[in-house]
Amino acid sequence: MTDSLSANPSRKENAVSTKNPQNDDTIIAKMRTLIDAIKTHNYAYYVLDNPELEDSEYDQLRLSLIELEEQYPDLIQPDSPINQVGDVPLSAFTQVTHDIPMLSLGNVFDYDDLSDFMRRVNDRLSDAQQNPEYEMELKLDGLAVSLKYEFGQFVQAVTRGDGRVGEDITQNAKTIRNLPLWLADAKDIKLLEVRGEVLMPKAGFERLNRLAEENDEKTFANPRNAAAGSLRQLDPAIAASRPLAFYAYSVNQGLPETIEMQSAALAWLKDIGFSVSAVEVVANPRAAQAYYESIIETRDDLPFEIDGTVIKVNSLALQQQLGFLSREPRWATAYKFPAETVMTRLNDIEWQVGRTGQLTPVGKLEPVKVGGVTVSNVTLHNFGEIQRLDVRAGDMVSVHRAGDVIPKVTRVWEDQRPKDSKPVTLPTNCPVCDSPVVLPEGEALARCTGGLFCPAQQQEALIHFVSRRAMDIDGLGERWLISFFEQGLVKTVADIYELHKHRDDLITYEKLGEKSVQNLIDAIEASKKTTLPRFIYALGIRGVGETTAQNFAQQFGDLDSLMTADMEALIETPDVGTITAELAYEFFRAPHNIEVIDKLRAAGVHWDAVEQVAADGLPLDGQTWVITGALDSMARDEAKAKLQALGAKVVGSVSAKTTALLAGEKAGSKLTKAEKLGVKIVGEDEFLGLVGG
Repeated sequence: MTDSLSANPSRKENAVSTKNPQNDDTIIAKMRTLIDAIKTHNYAYYVLDNPELEDSEYDQLRLSLIELEEQYPDLIQPDSPINQVGDVPLSAFTQVTHDIPMLSLGNVFDYDDLSDFMRRVNDRLSDAQQNPEYEMELKLDGLAVSLKYEFGQFVQAVTRGDGRVGEDITQNAKTIRNLPLWLADAKDIKLLEVRGEVLMPKAGFERLNRLAEENDEKTFANPRNAAAGSLRQLDPAIAASRPLAFYAYSVNQGLPETIEMQSAALAWLKDIGFSVSAVEVVANPRAAQAYYESIIETRDDLPFEIDGTVIKVNSLALQQQLGFLSREPRWATAYKFPAETVMTRLNDIEWQVGRTGQLTPVGKLEPVKVGGVTVSNVTLHNFGEIQRLDVRAGDMVSVHRAGDVIPKVTRVWEDQRPKDSKPVTLPTNCPVCDSPVVLPEGEALARCTGGLFCPAQQQEALIHFVSRRAMDIDGLGERWLISFFEQGLVKTVADIYELHKHRDDLITYEKLGEKSVQNLIDAIEASKKTTLPRFIYALGIRGVGETTAQNFAQQFGDLDSLMTADMEALIETPDVGTITAELAYEFFRAPHNIEVIDKLRAAGVHWDAVEQVAADGLPLDGQTWVITGALDSMARDEAKAKLQALGAKVVGSVSAKTTALLAGEKAGSKLTKAEKLGVKIVGEDEFLGLVGG
């Protein structure tokens, strides 16, 4: 969405008033319709990151409103979004003393702390007032500000500052797209003070940093810093270009006397035009804990960052009675999430070898609790990342972990580095098989050259081969594979199909009885009937995932043609580049790989012939599909294969480019997003008719 049609500040002065009292109501009605539409689409774009209009359509709405305002300047509405643009740059921010101090909140970090907080509240209440209900909100991770309105007109915005004195950011706040400049329902209130948080939604933050990278500019560390930095720009035009949003959380002056609860105050704020976060009313610590835990589970789906919940005594009268400590209220506290970034010592760096021979550095940490779990290892990704961070053994580092994300090092504290530290060097030989290690020029990934002769790669190749998306050998898990490998029963994937010859040995394994062994042998036998794409994927060729395997199968029709294809033919395969083609070419010319494939085919591994169809002859060619929910008639992998066979590209997330969403039972957020974007929703019955035809 663009703001290329920003208002000209001088247009009122230059316009000729054509005010006609008889037509005022009609003109105002047209303006109100346009204003409401623009506000709705501003919110969808800047807050929800879910634009409902093309830029040209949005620009047309703004142009229509601008034309009306230029023709009828005396009827311009006080909340016109055309006014939400940058004003002249400021030389400095004015200091403003808050009428009522903006104090901070105390913190609790677990259920015991929460219970203690509620106990302290009860200690200050009479017997009749014991165990009051509490209101809970999201603790937004932004910049706290105070807004003032006089008779419904926005007049001032001030930062929290030190709690008593803040900075006047009125001109910048005017540019926030969802901040109302006029409150028609508060026009009778002499002074209304609303407090809340200015933040930058996740999607807007990602866009801002992406543009900064493209222009070789400095990126922001997190959305909170981006929001704070945007609000403190002396040039409001810069603030206007940033995707900011305001969420209200309290009314400090001007609340109607009929409102007695914090939850009702927020509902009123929402009714008169403010955005507010989710609100829950709870009666006891157990209910508060349950709400807190539910927010932890869903926080990644929110459009903005939060760092906990806020719990407040719901009764405004009791809030007044409980009062304040020197720096915080007695009636409210923040229930913070477990810390996601902490400092600890990186004691050592070890190197692991993966299935494709890639060497991955792993940092051995002084154990530390982060994101609610104790972490002692952290991936350093590759040698290129080590060089970028200049991380060394003995360094103090910041480690970040959010949700289920693998912990990672985000910062090295060089000022605390040991004096005798030395830069990390890449191993010259594989730590597993002692084969030479190579780092191709221009790449960050180092690899062992041992191939199938490297035990680490052999084990990983076995695990990949039997996995669900590959040969799908049920019951032959990683534990048993590694055990069989260590005992010498399997060395290559072809040996899996010889395990039936070791039946008596297998029965003697701990927890593997006769029935389990028979089930395992039956599963191995059943896996011999597969598909060519699955077999190609199971071989574990570097760079060849499921989609590429599917493309190879469709392009060449049979394995022999693929194995003997030259570079030019491989590159002609859809979505296959030079690097992947080279890797496949080299794989099929390695004698030990050909030997293993021959043994697999001799053992009876087979597949039906692939029916080749020209890409432009496939009914779903050029379409992009997403699958979500549970299907009754088949597994999602099977549905994916059927769609791919019809020429569709199957991806994992919904976007504006998605052609259709196949939605099964219990479809979740993907279905919601598809509906908002207007993506076609296909049910299972319709899908079966499509693939059947």
